[in-house]
Amino acid sequence: MILSSLFVLMGLGFTAATILAVASRILHVKEDPRIAQVEEVLPGVNCGGCGYAGCNGAANAVVEGKSGANVCVIGGTETAKAVGAVMGLEVMDMELELAFRDCTGGERAEELFNYEGAGDCRAQALLYDGAKTCPEGCLGLGTCVAVCPFDAIHMGEEGLPIVDPLACRACRKCVEACPRGVLSIVSMTSRLLHLEEVTDCLAPCQQRCPANINIPRYIEAASKGDYAGAVNIIRERNPLLLVCGRVCPRPCEQICRRTHVDEPVGINMIKRFVADWEMKNNQRLPIPCAKDTGHKVAVIGGGPAGLSCAYYLRRMGHSPTIFEAMPELGGQLRYGIPEYRLPKKDLAWEIQGILDLGIDVRLKQRFGSRFTINDLEEEGFEAFFMGIGAWSSGHLRIAGEDAYGVLSGTEFLSAIGLGQTPSVGPNVIVVGGGNTAIDAARTCIRLGCDVTMLYRRTRNEMPANTEEIDAAADEGVKFVFLSTPTKVMIDDKGRATHLECVRMELGEEDESGRRRPVPVEGSETRYPVDTVISAIGQKPQMSCFYTGGEEQCNIDFTRWRTIQADPHTLQTSVPKVFAGGDSVSGPDLVISAVGAGRKAARSIHYLLTMGEIPVAGKILHDPIPYTLFEDVDGCKHKTRTPMPHKCTGSTRTTTFKEIEGCLTEEELRYETSRCLRCGLTCYDRDVPLENIFTSRVGEKVE
Repeated sequence: MILSSLFVLMGLGFTAATILAVASRILHVKEDPRIAQVEEVLPGVNCGGCGYAGCNGAANAVVEGKSGANVCVIGGTETAKAVGAVMGLEVMDMELELAFRDCTGGERAEELFNYEGAGDCRAQALLYDGAKTCPEGCLGLGTCVAVCPFDAIHMGEEGLPIVDPLACRACRKCVEACPRGVLSIVSMTSRLLHLEEVTDCLAPCQQRCPANINIPRYIEAASKGDYAGAVNIIRERNPLLLVCGRVCPRPCEQICRRTHVDEPVGINMIKRFVADWEMKNNQRLPIPCAKDTGHKVAVIGGGPAGLSCAYYLRRMGHSPTIFEAMPELGGQLRYGIPEYRLPKKDLAWEIQGILDLGIDVRLKQRFGSRFTINDLEEEGFEAFFMGIGAWSSGHLRIAGEDAYGVLSGTEFLSAIGLGQTPSVGPNVIVVGGGNTAIDAARTCIRLGCDVTMLYRRTRNEMPANTEEIDAAADEGVKFVFLSTPTKVMIDDKGRATHLECVRMELGEEDESGRRRPVPVEGSETRYPVDTVISAIGQKPQMSCFYTGGEEQCNIDFTRWRTIQADPHTLQTSVPKVFAGGDSVSGPDLVISAVGAGRKAARSIHYLLTMGEIPVAGKILHDPIPYTLFEDVDGCKHKTRTPMPHKCTGSTRTTTFKEIEGCLTEEELRYETSRCLRCGLTCYDRDVPLENIFTSRVGEKVE
């Protein structure tokens, strides 16, 4: 009985083994040997930072094509190369990426609700967008800290997440968990490419700056004595900080939130201090550039737009070459702004720092006569930026305008910039009310002339900077408002002797929003004159697009005879040609040209590397309305630091020495202390927030 049972069991076992053997033959799935090979080169920590269930899951994802060789966030480049070797892929070195926090609110941010029990940012965000009044800022509950697998984030004293750059592995867990988009993964190139959006944490001053410089951040760095840090922050958005520290009309200060307390922060004076600190100490702070891409780009025009475009292209790894028609780079910075405002040695120092990145330059190369786009394409250039400026002066359109003694403002200032001494008589009338007119008038004062400025509107309508108008008046320039020229009187030798003018009165508003000047019949007046300088507007010289009657570049123009370019990408009607600066906008600020250069470089980069140019849907165009409130409570009055002057008294008008000076370190510390370190709605107060009662606290921002 026992023996028969044993045989039965043995038979069953044999049968089962046979069935299993056959089944294994039929159902066997052979594992790809590369999975084990990939898993073997992974660190084996099973941290989950890659998003897969351990290293085996990551290896399977790589082999199945669901993830790349860089799947491991801990292993870095070496591990990625090892994985790539298994998979037969070439792995290139990537830029370092880190988690970055875009919020300055924290404890300063006003609260709207008290959600007890909602201890997770994601849960609180579902409750009417969270407790904070600011619609974009950090909710402060530390969900990002909880999800970080590498302990790379902790909550700081201000109630904001702080990222440890040594521990961060850019795994994106914190980014995915943040319901407000406060955290992002950034590299150097991604920061340079980013166009400011309405959902970013942008102080009013940063919103108004045409280059979108992070002003509160560089002021904070300067306040701590970190001048190098401040320079690097500015240079991320503006490579011409030394120039702009001297000539920028400071649109950022016009919208400074401090104006609702006392006076705007001396933003530009602070920029000048840190820029001068680098130059005076000959620091030449290192400027990182991405790995070479091999793409060649032609930058036509070496003014602020062209210099900016070349700078950002080089930092993104491309190889730009600047083609400049004049003997030296700088454009209107060199040939349009007088020495007393911008010393040429300072300009040269800044330009050299840009060229030292590895940018080629070809001087005395005028587009249209020395070369064309086709010529450059034959040389291997793949994209083109037109930054040719606006060098052509507007005409008075009156009789006698071609008389000897009548000059254009750009012609006059360019001659000065070239080291020449234009022939001007003792009595000079400058026609116009913009910065070029003011520069021409103040230059003539330094040449010993008696100068009168003629403007067809009132002083309130003058487009020139208010400080420049005041300075011209202080130096002896006389103003005649509500007057316009009608005829240049000439002698028998063809020389100008008098300028006939007619009185004007202001009528209805024109397209610019200013009241249109209307001539008063019978009000003609004649002024004795030796030289008339016409500075009534500038426009690009479009003749460079035509040689021998043939069009050199089939590009579209606007009705104002400027280059037509897409406002978002600066791409022209010729896909590989981009344009920016005064040749697109007409005469504008230096900082506007700088911003245009970066925007064009961004578009060129995407075109060359991706074949298309992405455009974000929420790009900042105008100041965000809800950030422009006026009830800035809890702040004490602090008087603004006066502008320092290096050259005063009689020497100011007898030489071309620089007039404006630089803050002392003591003045810098004081002026930086006036900054409220604003975010979208938050700012620093001198009084604790709990003691403040404003109309905005408890009011939901729409």
